Amino acid sequence: MKIFPFLAIVILFLSCSEGKRSATNKKNESIITMLVVKPEFQLIIDSCQVEGSVLIYDLNKDVYYSNNFERAKMGHLPASTFKIANSIIALEAGVVKNDSTLLKWDGKKRWMKKWEQDLILRDAFHFSCVPCYQDIARSIGVKRMNAYLTKMKYGSMKVDTSNLDMFWLEGDSRITQFQQIDFLKSFYRSELPISERTEKIMKRMFLADDSDQYKLSEKTGLSNTNGIYNGWYVGYIEFKSATYFFATNIEAPKDFDFNRFVACRKEITMKAIKQMGLIK
Repeated sequence: MKIFPFLAIVILFLSCSEGKRSATNKKNESIITMLVVKPEFQLIIDSCQVEGSVLIYDLNKDVYYSNNFERAKMGHLPASTFKIANSIIALEAGVVKNDSTLLKWDGKKRWMKKWEQDLILRDAFHFSCVPCYQDIARSIGVKRMNAYLTKMKYGSMKVDTSNLDMFWLEGDSRITQFQQIDFLKSFYRSELPISERTEKIMKRMFLADDSDQYKLSEKTGLSNTNGIYNGWYVGYIEFKSATYFFATNIEAPKDFDFNRFVACRKEITMKAIKQMGLIK
């Protein structure tokens, strides 16, 4: 396991615009951050027979862990991980009232059978209902969507009238693993420019597992570009005395077993978290 001190990594971190981040806080004080290379994560990824990288961040210690920091700086379509931001914007803009807002099914056949019903927002989020969130994006509109994305510093999204309901699934929008964690950190720490009400609703929606051992908030994502599957698993896991953020991104050819690929996203991440001794 190799540890790199901060002196050489000021330019390693990506921001939303220039591709670099100043290593200072709001008081213009230097921030000391550590990057820890974890070869064990690569072995876990290899066991799934996919390409990819795991990025885990320890909030208390201000330490990042990954098998491949260079890949973690690469941008990808956010796919359904964008439902986190999309939900926040919808709540802020008043497009939906709360996580119980009913989203009506139009009666048309959909890619997944469980999408073919009326769904409340909370279920649409957990079922990752693409048509539901396409309707939401259209209701938000280009102007408001871009304004909120800029305010929240969410990746590098390319949104216009031609792609308003698809920009997170295809095209030139990109977000890196570092940016995913940055966004989630800001959300978790109440640093996004959103109301307390929206934050409370979204944190309730985001929570997927609340056990005696930990609380897990998660979202998956999947896109297919030029015959290559790209998969995301992002979120954070809270223990009594520590919180860890994660952003895993993997890729495989289109002929790779689909069900295996979608399972690998979370499987890889949870094995990495287990390898760090955080869960049993």
